Amino acid sequence: MTNPSLSSMLFRTSSQLKCIPNRTLFGGRIANPSGVSASRAFAAEAHSKQDDKPARTSLYDLHVQNSGKMVDFAGYLLPVQYGNVSITESHLHTRSQCSIFDVSHMLQTEITGPDAFDLLESVCVTDVQGLGLHKSALSVFTNSEGGIEDDFVVTKSGEQSLYVVSNAARKRVVADLLLTAADKFKSSGKTAQVTFRDPEERALLAVQGPRAAQILQPLVDMDLSSFYFMSSAAVALKDAPDSRITRCGYTGEDGFEVAIDARKAPDFVQGLLQKHPDLVKLAGLGARDSLRIEAGLCLYGNEIDSTTTPPEAGLTWTIGKKRRERADFPGASKILEQIKEGGAYKQRVGLVQEGKGLCPRNGAEILTLDIAPHYYPVGKVTSGCPSPTLKTNIAMGTLPRSLAKPGNVVFIANKNNLTKLTVTKMPFVPAKYFTKPKKK
Repeated sequence: MTNPSLSSMLFRTSSQLKCIPNRTLFGGRIANPSGVSASRAFAAEAHSKQDDKPARTSLYDLHVQNSGKMVDFAGYLLPVQYGNVSITESHLHTRSQCSIFDVSHMLQTEITGPDAFDLLESVCVTDVQGLGLHKSALSVFTNSEGGIEDDFVVTKSGEQSLYVVSNAARKRVVADLLLTAADKFKSSGKTAQVTFRDPEERALLAVQGPRAAQILQPLVDMDLSSFYFMSSAAVALKDAPDSRITRCGYTGEDGFEVAIDARKAPDFVQGLLQKHPDLVKLAGLGARDSLRIEAGLCLYGNEIDSTTTPPEAGLTWTIGKKRRERADFPGASKILEQIKEGGAYKQRVGLVQEGKGLCPRNGAEILTLDIAPHYYPVGKVTSGCPSPTLKTNIAMGTLPRSLAKPGNVVFIANKNNLTKLTVTKMPFVPAKYFTKPKKK
């Protein structure tokens, strides 16, 4: 069944965070100011284009041919679902077989040069220097107040190169942040170049589910049985030799993100659909959202934003020991003080609905019982949905640390009715990432 609140969320997000079509912003352009500030030029260009119509990815025609219900999401026309296939059906297929998501709207960035690692470390919390070659990590860009400007996955793709995938809705912010850093590095005599990949040039696909490796193995020139979670490699896909796969995703399942020549992407996806008609299905934004909620993963604008710190979002683990010791990332003093105090005052928590009632949705106030019958607000729901896997309603939200202990009971209200929720650990559904076996 279609999730109406998701559709409204998608439209609301696109109007609030509308991005410029990538082709008008980047075009594979390298940050080389030549006497002109690249970040300032970028900002002017972005401002002049902000009323453009939503862009189309290279898979747009394929989505339409498969009855994709298209919406404007973060400046791109993307499918919520396909034809009469419900979000629940698509969600469960991903959990049991394999689904392909078009995530070409994400911002793909390459940072290269002798000082590439230093440049990225200047704006994020990750120990980029300590990241293994061809390994990936989740990280966050932070501001001077410790707030999160975006979350992203970084891959050390070479001895002097990085591959970064960040959110389309934050494209302008991230691009300006990186270009400003490049300006500063150039003025101080350091060498690092920032290149943004245009979706018309390079598509990005998320191939997710327990059968994903089986589906991709015949098409790649490497053995996937020893290619573990958060590993990345340049590969020669059939008919698309200049490709990259990263074993990661946004669903909690095993899976891969595939960066591929945009001209080759439609045939690549169509070939998988035709060869494995029962195993491989297209999936849209609806299933992507319910899958990531079950996996307990953050969405920018919901669980994280420019006022939320990593400890508040449950992302303290993204800050490695060396970065904590150096304390040289933006907002370090505030973030490290929260860590030192044993955690932030407010914390991200999981919530499971008990019995019947209103499904908790983004923005709903979380209440606690003072003295019956008096309830008072203590937090907010950040994301919520009916869980197709658990067959109950689940949500994420923020609560004071004193109330964030698993097992605590809170409520949301719908007029005069109360819905009971129990604080729980996340993920709601155990992750099935393909990790390296632990040594006994």
